[in-house]
Amino acid sequence: MAGLGLMLCVLFAGPTRAVADEPQLTGGPYVPTPQRVVDAMLAIAGVSDRDYVIDLGSGDGRIVISAAQKFGARGKGYDIDGELVERSNAAARKIGMEQRVRFEQRDVLQADIAEATVITLYLLPDMMRLLRAKFLRELKPGTRIVSHDFDFGDWKPERTVNLDLDEKYDVTGSWSSTIHLWTVPPRSLQ
Repeated sequence: MAGLGLMLCVLFAGPTRAVADEPQLTGGPYVPTPQRVVDAMLAIAGVSDRDYVIDLGSGDGRIVISAAQKFGARGKGYDIDGELVERSNAAARKIGMEQRVRFEQRDVLQADIAEATVITLYLLPDMMRLLRAKFLRELKPGTRIVSHDFDFGDWKPERTVNLDLDEKYDVTGSWSSTIHLWTVPPRSLQ
């Protein structure tokens, strides 16, 4: 168990990669969201073929690609890691989804999110706090936001679901994941 704790400390303390001419980010390392959690996030958000899903810190692209494959949604993923962006775009091309989804290398704080009807994210608490103001400023009222594990502090979610998992962080054992859902309120209530 001590080895697992050390591995998780290293995993969450790992460096982030910066893009030339952009500031260093504080979003944290790439940690893939288990597919069972991806499916639950999209279901809790009520994703449909009318949605445009934007995943911030999109990693290998699995959330946006799953939204397109399973629900017919369109979408975009933003990640600071160029290799992950290339891998995501290649995965979308391989399964014929490149017309429905795309991925861009960008700081999530600078990402264009105005088109989103659903935002998904699996980012560390400091980044969540930084994004809250951006979401309220740039997203249309009614946009759904779904987060894996981390919340916005005093902005309480409308719904929280806990999932028991057999695997997380590519490690087997007894794990749980928490999914939070918010809806951007009307401007008059912000």
